[in-house]
Amino acid sequence: MAQHFLLSAASRTLSLRAIYKAGEEAAYRTFCEMRWPETNGAAVCPRCSHDETYKIATRRKFKCKACAHQFSVTSGTIFASRKMAFVDLLAAICILVNASKGVSMIQLSRDLDCQYKTAFVLDHKLREAMAQEVQTGAPLEGHVEIDGAYFGGHVRPANAKVDRVDRRLKRHQTGKRRVVVTMRERDGRTLPMVAMHEGEGVGFAVQNVSRTATMSADEASHWDLLHNGWIVGRVNHSEIYSDHGKHTNMVESFFSRLRRMVLGQDHQVSPQYLHQYANHAAWLEDNRRTDNGTLAHILVSNAMDAPVSRSWKGYWQRAA
Repeated sequence: MAQHFLLSAASRTLSLRAIYKAGEEAAYRTFCEMRWPETNGAAVCPRCSHDETYKIATRRKFKCKACAHQFSVTSGTIFASRKMAFVDLLAAICILVNASKGVSMIQLSRDLDCQYKTAFVLDHKLREAMAQEVQTGAPLEGHVEIDGAYFGGHVRPANAKVDRVDRRLKRHQTGKRRVVVTMRERDGRTLPMVAMHEGEGVGFAVQNVSRTATMSADEASHWDLLHNGWIVGRVNHSEIYSDHGKHTNMVESFFSRLRRMVLGQDHQVSPQYLHQYANHAAWLEDNRRTDNGTLAHILVSNAMDAPVSRSWKGYWQRAA
């Protein structure tokens, strides 16, 4: 009886290993196809662009027949020097695109059964790949809404009323509060930036909004300068939210998603990395009508096109 149980357990273990191996091979093929779509997954040398290579099967690497350069499917990409299995990388991408309000890194580490540090760096690398699609440099066209929302820097009030201070005064603030100024085309792209003051958004608009576009903004005085370059519809939010097409509801929808990401999922975000969360929320907002399978393929493709991360490769070695 005991021998039969041991044999059954061994056979189940072998079955699970076979399933994992098959999944790993399928994930590896997916990464190859996303890296080299023009050759249907056949390796192309990143150094000389020669498409004839040898396979080094024992190390999952390739060697170029022309220049003898050795490389892998992730060489020169955001996943360069990766140690995680391809099936785990693909799982992380699927989890990330499936979460419409983002996913915390502690939750991702539990889902992938990896260290928090691994999930932290992987998550930010994927956000960097998303940012390539958000921060394209192309000017915004059509009708563009602009607004800002403040994040971080919360000062917890003292327990006793006599010990509480006026948190509006600068000397009682943490210096970590930032504003995410966002411009959004109606039925188009979302473009965020992180600044110290909302008025910095005027210069942001000058650099990124076409002069043929029209704009909408609220009644804040710093937006008055927008009238020097565009036809701007202003809406007084103390009286009305939408006035015959003049509104900032689309950009407010983006802020709603970003707040739920920062407060509901991650709870606390360093101002140093707030721009990456803003780009992540913008990517989700712009692709909200796309199904999850397509989103996963888009993100894999973006990651394969993204260069080696200067911020996140070796992050913990530098931070230690």
